[in-house]
Amino acid sequence: MTPTLRWLFMAVLLLQLSGCGINNIPTYDEQVTAAWSQVQNQYQRRADLVPNLVNTVKGFAKQEKEVLTAVVEARSKVAQTQLPKEVLTDPQAFKTFQDNQAQLTSALARLMVVVERYPELKSNQNFLALQSQLEGTENRIAVARRDYIQAVKQYNTEIRTFPGRIWKSILYSDAEPKENFSVAEETKQVPKVDFGTGD
Repeated sequence: MTPTLRWLFMAVLLLQLSGCGINNIPTYDEQVTAAWSQVQNQYQRRADLVPNLVNTVKGFAKQEKEVLTAVVEARSKVAQTQLPKEVLTDPQAFKTFQDNQAQLTSALARLMVVVERYPELKSNQNFLALQSQLEGTENRIAVARRDYIQAVKQYNTEIRTFPGRIWKSILYSDAEPKENFSVAEETKQVPKVDFGTGD
């Protein structure tokens, strides 16, 4: 085979390979990484709002020390969590991240319930602005998590199905399935409703 024919054959082969999914694994991996960065960005935005929110509530509801302490401790735990580089492929590290964020979510929910007892706080402009920012951030977190879940689904499916499975074994042997968010057990339980029949 002549060198020109060999180069032509290689060029045709490369064109065919580029159209058959050879680049899907690294492309989807980058999408997962980008989506994960957005999840972290939104959780950090929420954590940054917490101190101002706590200080505003503290000024009106000093007797709610237990709830305020729970929020501050949960935020501190989130801030102190050191995520390893391989967090997306380490089930335990991912679970720790998810659990810490769930604790902060729960503490903030309890704080919002407490706020209902203080009409003067609910009408405070600083509090209203912080509450609005927090609600917006919670929506952004939900969107970021949804996008991350979709990116992980696409990536994990690619490395487990044909032809991605072949490319993984040949070119991307270090590609591991990524961890995904799960629903906390306490949120899966159906709430008990008591209509108080008066018996």
